[in-house]
Amino acid sequence: PMAAMYMNEVLKAEELPIKLVGVSANFRKEAGAHGKDTRGIFRTHQFNKIEQFVFCKPEHSWKIHEELIRNAEELVQKLGLPYRVVNVCTGDLGTVAAKKYDVEVWMPAQKAYREIISCSNCTDYQARRLNIKYREKEGEPPKGFVHTLNSTALATGRTIVAILENYQQEDGSVIIPEALRKYMGSIERIKPTR
Repeated sequence: PMAAMYMNEVLKAEELPIKLVGVSANFRKEAGAHGKDTRGIFRTHQFNKIEQFVFCKPEHSWKIHEELIRNAEELVQKLGLPYRVVNVCTGDLGTVAAKKYDVEVWMPAQKAYREIISCSNCTDYQARRLNIKYREKEGEPPKGFVHTLNSTALATGRTIVAILENYQQEDGSVIIPEALRKYMGSIERIKPTR
């Protein structure tokens, strides 16, 4: 939805980059498909996420792509989750992204790193389809199409799974990551009720 905010518009170069953050409900049609991740809350039909989205001049998109992945990494670091960044290979990119990073966190119960963040530079792919251009000066013809970039900041369900798996203690309690304690009334640990 954020990409369509400027559909059929010509943006002013001095207003770029436009950086947005949004929260949305998302739907995945392949939930449970092919027997993969059919149990638990890691892959659900509906999930919420916080998304970063940027409209920028073409010459700035690669630098901004690196900024977005740094933002995403910082969130994972503040949660104290073990992670790695994967530069997704061309064969797995699909048609929209020119380059994509995935941030994968360690899931101890699964004994595997699993993706919780995707960060893509779509260059002008979306802008061409949505007819979003920019001009250097008022009154001049459009110079070209903007570039669009997007990155999950947090997929809430997967992040909760990662926190539970990485912070659960032998007694069943879960230590609250320090960065979240101020939002939880300074609670440091959630204890089992039985």
